[in-house]
Amino acid sequence: MELTEQFDQAIARSKELTKRPTNEELLRLYALYKQGSEGDVNGERPGGFDFKALAKYDAWAQLKGKTRQQAMQEYIDLVKKLEETYR
Repeated sequence: MELTEQFDQAIARSKELTKRPTNEELLRLYALYKQGSEGDVNGERPGGFDFKALAKYDAWAQLKGKTRQQAMQEYIDLVKKLEETYR
């Protein structure tokens, strides 16, 4: 199976977890998803007091330079780990 197909399946499976992962795990999922689907972070860092948007931007920015394929594989691996913990 192609990496992109595995990535798409992992995205769908991540939405089927029966318990909520930790905030750190959710941020990691978000950052890997964005890096895998869009590549390096783009746009301005959010300002003000939108702490959720800042955390998401910063998590994604930490992955700058990681290839989309690496991010997709790490996302797939993380979803497998979360399935073992939260299903």
